[in-house]
Amino acid sequence: MTTATTVKTEYEAIIGLETHCQLSTNTKIFSNSSTAFGSDPNTNIDPVCMGLPGVLPVLNEKVLEYAVKAGLALNCQIAKYSKFDRKQYFYPDLPKNYQISQYDLPIAEHGWLEIELVDAEGNPIRKRIGITRLHMEEDAGKLVHAGSDRLSGSSYSLVDYNRAGIPLVEIVSEPDLRSGLEAAEYAEELRRIVRYLGVSDGNMEQGSLRCDVNISVRPVGRKEFGTKVEIKNMNSFSAIQRAIDYEIERQIAAIDAGDRIIQETRLWQEDAQCTSSMRVKEGSSDYRYFPEPDLAPIEVSNEQLEQWRSELPELPAQKRHHYESELGLSPYDARVLTEDRSIAEYFETAIASGANPKAAANWITQDIAAHLNKQKLTITQIALTPTNLADIITRIETGKISNAQAKQKLPDLLSGISPEKAFAGQELITDPSVLEPIVDEVIAANSKELEKYRNGNTNLKGFFVGQVLKKTGKRADPKLTNELVEKKLNA
Repeated sequence: MTTATTVKTEYEAIIGLETHCQLSTNTKIFSNSSTAFGSDPNTNIDPVCMGLPGVLPVLNEKVLEYAVKAGLALNCQIAKYSKFDRKQYFYPDLPKNYQISQYDLPIAEHGWLEIELVDAEGNPIRKRIGITRLHMEEDAGKLVHAGSDRLSGSSYSLVDYNRAGIPLVEIVSEPDLRSGLEAAEYAEELRRIVRYLGVSDGNMEQGSLRCDVNISVRPVGRKEFGTKVEIKNMNSFSAIQRAIDYEIERQIAAIDAGDRIIQETRLWQEDAQCTSSMRVKEGSSDYRYFPEPDLAPIEVSNEQLEQWRSELPELPAQKRHHYESELGLSPYDARVLTEDRSIAEYFETAIASGANPKAAANWITQDIAAHLNKQKLTITQIALTPTNLADIITRIETGKISNAQAKQKLPDLLSGISPEKAFAGQELITDPSVLEPIVDEVIAANSKELEKYRNGNTNLKGFFVGQVLKKTGKRADPKLTNELVEKKLNA
């Protein structure tokens, strides 16, 4: 959960995001070429994605399934009838000189997702952000600028068509966002959702999730929007926030100076931490859309729609609410546990195996998370099963082992050693008749410390407790040991 911030009180930012999400299909949207990332340039290509004469596209059914599932997860209305369109523009990385996309009849419309923030006083804020539309389309290729030139920075460009024809869904939000922080949180929640669904890996560093920001400012209280500017080239959530915050200040300064804001596309310059003009923004009429003649319209039956709906998992926001209201977890713990679906499933399996929810949350978000971060592992790669974690927590709560013993044995447990083997012969001594003679022996062996304690240095109680734990190999029940030591010292 992130703390909410605001811009200058006399102005209001109006922000919407256009997010391109690459779908995790094995093959491209209209052909059978691989979608594998990192292949040698121009190896994952075929006549269809290269736009060669005489070839026809065929829709990958998995693309339709993933698009519908994403639309359902975003609370959208799924179109019973939709179609593809040609979007005309000429660029070296677009082999056909047009892109197959969806224009006036997209597959999904009128949805929403919820973001979570906290205000300055730490109170939770939940805000619903509208989703205008979600549509399917193909990606273009990639230009690689190389060489060196004193003015432009490169002297030639190479084109890699591996990405041409990669399946995308474009998700367009309503202009409901008001700050860079809200926009970054929206993009993060969107990534959580598509990852939970399994329809995309959402890796921004590989271009699987790309966000373009539309932003304008207006005086507070005015209904009309200001002139919209688009920002591109943001490769992280923090970059989205910083780019928006910069652009808000730039537009406010321009308005205060009497300058005119023009509708344009700007690039975020990460090194300089500023935006710069790229080109005047095109309108939809510039693309000369018309229905794609080589693809039939799409009809989704009620039976197919309900089948795909039934396959949806519980989504991150639902899990967060469930963890807080029913399991009593803090918003922080709920957020960390639901960040990744595999972590949430690990946690829920531990709970189902009898683990106390708060104790399981503490182990997963603290000790296990520290191990994962240090070793650069995911939770599915550790040998400690959620059932064994539940066993460990139960042993602690029933007094068979201490929390300290469990933490000491954690490296062995993470490597796959069972709790039975790890704690064999390590059960806590909880019988007072066994522990009392050991306490007497420790006190008798440390008469100087006993005298200091009885002269007022009560901090030495910890010394005696430590000696008992040492003598028993840390098997003495800490609570019982404290009680017995205090009783004997004050006798």
